[in-house]
Amino acid sequence: MFIGGQWTGAENRSTIDVENPATEKIIASVVGGTKEDAETALRAAQEAFPAWAALPAVERGRAVASLADAIESNAAHLARLVTLEQGKPLNHAFEEISASVTFLRYAAENARRIEGDIVTSDSPSEEIHIRRHPYGVVVGLTAWNYPSALAARKLGPALVAGNTFILLSHEATPLSGLALAALSQQAGLPGGVFNVVTGRGPVVGDALVRSPVSGLITMTGSTRAGRAIYRTGAEHIKVVRLELGGKAPFIVMEDADIDAAVTAAVAARYTNCGQICTCNERMYLHRSIADQFLARFVEASRVLTVGDPLKNADLGPKVSRVERDKVAQMVGQSVESGAEVLLEGGVLEDGNYSKGHWYAPTVLEVKDNSNPAAREEVFGPVAVAMRVDGFEEAIALANDTEFGLSAYLFTNNYKRLAQAPYLLKFGELYLNRSNGEAVQGFHTGWGMSGLGGEDGRYGFDNYLRKQTAYLNWG
Repeated sequence: MFIGGQWTGAENRSTIDVENPATEKIIASVVGGTKEDAETALRAAQEAFPAWAALPAVERGRAVASLADAIESNAAHLARLVTLEQGKPLNHAFEEISASVTFLRYAAENARRIEGDIVTSDSPSEEIHIRRHPYGVVVGLTAWNYPSALAARKLGPALVAGNTFILLSHEATPLSGLALAALSQQAGLPGGVFNVVTGRGPVVGDALVRSPVSGLITMTGSTRAGRAIYRTGAEHIKVVRLELGGKAPFIVMEDADIDAAVTAAVAARYTNCGQICTCNERMYLHRSIADQFLARFVEASRVLTVGDPLKNADLGPKVSRVERDKVAQMVGQSVESGAEVLLEGGVLEDGNYSKGHWYAPTVLEVKDNSNPAAREEVFGPVAVAMRVDGFEEAIALANDTEFGLSAYLFTNNYKRLAQAPYLLKFGELYLNRSNGEAVQGFHTGWGMSGLGGEDGRYGFDNYLRKQTAYLNWG
């Protein structure tokens, strides 16, 4: 682990193996941290905070920009590391590293955008100043699907705002976070400003969240884990930002550009083996174009390659055997509940697939939203389609979910496009385009998809708290 600018082991020296999901080989072992290790990291971050917060924001920004430069210079190594521990194709891993650089550079640019307000007072001899201050120690808990980008997305704005940071990556993919720690040394970040601990969430994560030292918790992961973190944080009335699961509807109307819609639907379903919270999770297709759309979508799904991610196959493996089997179980339940199989991909275990956690693209058609594949987050390469008779029905079905992260709409009807933000109950809308957030936007979920958000000026503001000062000279 990396604590207080030093590499250290855990008190009990236990380890957690890191598996390559394409080969099932153990590629590394990391420290299985303890509650005591979490407390050591919290003390280190707390001790480093006053000096870091006292620096001019532009100096903090330069340090974050230097880390971005170091990541860019080591992109090939970092991308390969992501592929080895997470399984995404190497070309997509390079895209993740590029995103990490972009997140950090954008955060560095915000160094001159920490602003407050002067509000008119009721008294003639007073001013009301509203200022922004860092929280202190920020804890970042990240998911396994984007181990580098998610860390950078949180780290950059937290540091530029004047906070110190402790990262706990998911135990399945801890290597990318440790690599960022090594590069932070190269970039000259002071000891204790950025700390990386490894271990299991119920042990190390719980201690980090529960401690009165941590001022802000920012987490990306499952809704189940988010609930647990929210409950734990309540003990100290902790500020908690959560980016959780999704069940994104993908609506295609009769007047849509079908070629563009199919291309976007394929990319939004299968990128990273479907392991993205904003993925196309359920397609609502106008009945008049459903046959045409599905024929093209199924064929595009059929020709996707599944294989060695280091050789840039279209789909790599699922991250683990457990995650692969979850998808297989859900498909089985959906078929039992009446889903029609339009493309039977499923688990691959023979020949070249005898090792690894492989699942081929699968396409299902369901009759209504009660089918398990239409209600639960699949998080794998399984597409779900349903036919609808009109725009109003599609909107109603799209909103029939506890999740509210992302939604898609393809139509050339301007009235529908203008109405969509008022009708769709989701924090992020993709209208006539595939997924992929802009760093200057705001990535946020509604409902069970979380609270808070990342990116842009609104995301940056989440790493600062407000203070009101009444300045009276009378």
